[in-house]
Amino acid sequence: MAKFTRRQLLRTGLAAGAMVTATQCARGTPNNPAPGPTVNTNQIKDVTLRFIGTGVSQINEIRQKAEEDLGFKLEMRALSTEENNQIAITQPGQYDVFDGEYFSLPLVVPSGNLQPIDVTRISAFDKIVPIFTTGELYNGAKVNSSQGTAPHRVMFLPDQESTEFAPEPTNWATLIPFQYNADTLGYRPDLVGREITSWGELFNEEFRGKTSILDIPSIGIMDAAMVVEALGLMTFGDKGNMTREELDQITQILIEQKRAGQFRAFWKTFDESVNLMSSGEVVLQSMWSPAVTAVKAQGIECIYAPLKEGYRAWGGGIGLSKNLSGIELDAAYEYINWMLDGWVGAFLGRQGYYSAVPENAKKFMSQAEWDFWYEGKAAAEDMIDPFGTKLESAGAVRDGGSFDDRMGNVVVWNSTMDEQTYLVQKWNEFVAA
Repeated sequence: MAKFTRRQLLRTGLAAGAMVTATQCARGTPNNPAPGPTVNTNQIKDVTLRFIGTGVSQINEIRQKAEEDLGFKLEMRALSTEENNQIAITQPGQYDVFDGEYFSLPLVVPSGNLQPIDVTRISAFDKIVPIFTTGELYNGAKVNSSQGTAPHRVMFLPDQESTEFAPEPTNWATLIPFQYNADTLGYRPDLVGREITSWGELFNEEFRGKTSILDIPSIGIMDAAMVVEALGLMTFGDKGNMTREELDQITQILIEQKRAGQFRAFWKTFDESVNLMSSGEVVLQSMWSPAVTAVKAQGIECIYAPLKEGYRAWGGGIGLSKNLSGIELDAAYEYINWMLDGWVGAFLGRQGYYSAVPENAKKFMSQAEWDFWYEGKAAAEDMIDPFGTKLESAGAVRDGGSFDDRMGNVVVWNSTMDEQTYLVQKWNEFVAA
C-alpha cells in the first residue's frame, strides 16, 4: 500500500486541526496482505461515508478492509442499477459517494448532484488504463472504435462548475474508475451439450424456454442488439445510440421471441442470474463475470463464452456527492486513493473483474493469479475466489483468454442513448408483452 506521509495528510486536509498519532504501512504478500495505512487523527475517526452502489462492489469484505486501513466508517447500500441512478439524481442528501457505471453519467451528471473530482489529488491517476482516459488500448484493438457510452466520452468535465462532458482529458473527472469487464453470454455446458460461439444462439429454438436476458433497458438492449445483428436480422448505424425506427424494429423482434416462449425469465440482479443458472432453469443467458464465478463456486460448470462478434463492456467508478465538503470530502479522496492502490483490484480480480490500475493490483496477486486472470495462461495452481472457494483447477485457462484478448475485442459499451426515454418505453412494452 502507498505510504501516507504527514505532508500528504496536510495537503488533503485530513490533519487539519488534528494531531497525527500514527501512520504506518507494511508491504504484504499475496498470502499475507499488508495491513495498509492506519491514519489516526482527532477527526477522521468520526467520519462516516455513505455509499450507494450495486451489489457488484458493495461488498462487506471491502468495507471492512477500508475501515481497517483508513480509520473511518463506511455505510454501503446495495441497489439495483436503476435504483442507484434514481437516488443519485433525485436524492443527493442520501449519499456521500456514488458507486456507479459510466453509462449512467449522461443521466446523473446533468442533475448537478456530483461534484467534479480533482484528478491532481488522485495519486495513481497517470497509471489508469487508457480505455478510460483516451479510449485507446493498443493499435488495432476493436475497443478503440467501440460504440456506446465508452467511458472516455463521459470521463471529463471542462471545469469545476460544468455539468457537460469535455471532449478531451482535463483535470476534472466525473468518476474515478476502479473496475470494469467485457461481458458476454454465460451457459451451462452440461445442459447445452456443445460450444456456444455466437450471440445469435440466445434466440436459437434449440434453447426455447431456457434462455434469459438482462432486464435493465440500457444494458439489455445492447445484448439484444448483439443477438439480432449476429443473426442478420438487423443492422445498426450505432448500436449504442439507436434511432426510433431501430428501437421500433428491435422491440418487435424481442416481442416475437417472447411470445414464442424463447425466454424463461428476465433478471435484474446478480443473485437472480446466479439462481436461474445454478438451478438449471436457464441454460444460456446474459451474465456478469462474478455471477459465472458464483455458479462455479457451487461446483457447477459454467462458461463465460468468448463470442466471435465481440464483447459488450461496462465500467464502474466512484463519484462524489455535491454535498461533500471539509474532512468528509478529504476522507472520500483518501478512499479513492486506497481503492486504486491494489488491494481492491486484486480482490475483485479474483472474481474476474479488471482493475483500473492493473500494475497496482498485481502487487497483491500471486504470479499464478496474475497469469490466469490477466495473461490468459493456464493456471499454475488452483484458482481461489476472494471468499476462499475454489473456482478453477490447476491447468484451466480463463474463458476468453488474456486482458488484451478480452478488452481489446469490446465492440460496444453499455449506453445511454439520445432516445433514452423512448428506449425505456419500448423496453417496457417488450417486458409486458
